[in-house]
Amino acid sequence: MAELLYAEDPEPCEPGPAGPLFVPVRPGPAGCVARLFRTPVGGRTAVAFTTPRLLSAALGPRQPWIRLSERALRSL
Repeated sequence: MAELLYAEDPEPCEPGPAGPLFVPVRPGPAGCVARLFRTPVGGRTAVAFTTPRLLSAALGPRQPWIRLSERALRSL
């Protein structure tokens, strides 16, 4: 079945389970905090990678990260 995408919706119509995600973090007052990034229009967003290797390739090998489920990441 072909996956349909809509210009206004950056996510697939029927997303499958993401599996474990690797989320960049920074030190915070109570441990670690998800590192937030800016969208092109200035909004804040969290990012996640499907492997630690991809995270390191994008953000460097010294970037700390935690493993989260998609549900946990979306609840942040």
